[in-house]
Amino acid sequence: QVQLVESGGGLVQAGGSLRLSCAASGSIFSFIAMGWYRQAPGKQRELVATITSGGGTNYADSVKGRFTISRDNAKKTLYLQMIRLKPEDTAVYSCNGVILTKAGRNDYWGQGTQVTVSS
Repeated sequence: QVQLVESGGGLVQAGGSLRLSCAASGSIFSFIAMGWYRQAPGKQRELVATITSGGGTNYADSVKGRFTISRDNAKKTLYLQMIRLKPEDTAVYSCNGVILTKAGRNDYWGQGTQVTVSS
């Protein structure tokens, strides 16, 4: 069974930085695509950034130039480096993975980590 566990969230002042991590565990054959999503109170979950198995990345317009998604395949860990944080970045950030295991290709989610940016 695959598990995704996020860490690195917290409280930061506007203009500050945080790095989120998402560690994957389990019998994983390969990562097809990974991504970060966020959900603010009273709002729908939105895509923040994705990275494909080939390394291609995609970002929400609101975070372009400030957030960077990356991964370490050897460590089975996904990262989200966030700089110049804004109060509107406050949300629960969740890691998503489209992962191939012996059970086939499935979609997995972490439990989320809270990011709070104070003004």
